[in-house]
Amino acid sequence: MALARIVPIALVALVGATSLSAHPHHRLLPSQEASTPPPGTIAPGAKGVSGQGALRFRVVLTAAQLPEEARKVVVSAHGGFAVDHRPGKEETYFALPGAGILRMSADLKQVVLVPTAQEMKGTNLHNTAIWYGPDGAPYLTFPANDAGRVFTTSLGGELLNTLASPTGDDDLGLPSVRDYFAGGGSFAPTDVAFLEGLLYVTTGYSSLDTVLTARVSAYNPLRTAWHDLAFGGRGSGPGQFGTGHGITVPPGTRRIDVADRLYGEIDRFTRYGQYLSTLKTPAGSLPCDIDYLGRYAVIGALEGPDKSRGAPIYIYEDDRLVSSVFPKDDLGLVNFKHIHNAVLRQAGGKLYIIAQAWNPGDFAVLEQVVP
Repeated sequence: MALARIVPIALVALVGATSLSAHPHHRLLPSQEASTPPPGTIAPGAKGVSGQGALRFRVVLTAAQLPEEARKVVVSAHGGFAVDHRPGKEETYFALPGAGILRMSADLKQVVLVPTAQEMKGTNLHNTAIWYGPDGAPYLTFPANDAGRVFTTSLGGELLNTLASPTGDDDLGLPSVRDYFAGGGSFAPTDVAFLEGLLYVTTGYSSLDTVLTARVSAYNPLRTAWHDLAFGGRGSGPGQFGTGHGITVPPGTRRIDVADRLYGEIDRFTRYGQYLSTLKTPAGSLPCDIDYLGRYAVIGALEGPDKSRGAPIYIYEDDRLVSSVFPKDDLGLVNFKHIHNAVLRQAGGKLYIIAQAWNPGDFAVLEQVVP
């Protein structure tokens, strides 16, 4: 297993002089911002359609349609999306540093700002998770990688709970994790998933690179506390991570999927952290997260195998790669060099991809082309 991982490591080393060397805490310099094309810019002469077979897509909405406050800061986009898939809902939530929480309507035509607490609005919220309490009440949870906090709000943006960094006094299940925080190790959460009363938190932006858990001990008011289950850790063995970036619970399962960006794979675990299996992406890819809708899954990649091209969005059907969408090269979205997050929606008999680029940041909605 370790030998098989020599190639991905070498690939990352080769691109070390590129923008990826500054990730994950990269911020654009003012001169870079000035040279970045306006959000939503589409290059003239682009093919306009990308993908294979029945899963080909075109652009239907860009960052140019975002609220002005969001449009001003989308160049710094470094987060992700969550879709409220309850019947009759289907709104999509995400956040931008400086603008706060945003909500996209179910018809994918309008994005509005959601009132956001200042401590959340002023930091980077690296992804978005939506989950539901025992009574069905919805919650949004945001990992703030720069602030070392995990924030949970209502759908209306009311801040309900802040989970601070663990300390050496917390029982986190592994002595190595306790020692890490006792020694002053940083807490840099990158994503959160909820399953059966536990929040699962990835920490791939630190040397810890372990999935931590926190128990939701009460819902009204919302209370959380660190729990004694942790798994993963940095390494090249089965169930270890090079960069544990995104975390997902596939609908209808009790499985935990972690996108290991460095090693180009999705690692799968039981809810107790026992390693199950791995879904590989094309060699040289850097997957950030995975999102499921029915038999389909979508993976946004920070880079693909061909470093001369913009990054791909992969679509899988029953774990088989069936389409690769290239927003920059085929669709002409000039700022989509790196894909940081993508989710799937279905509406009117068509699939939609909601995607976000990083460095520079941008935003777009892609619609399936149906004959």
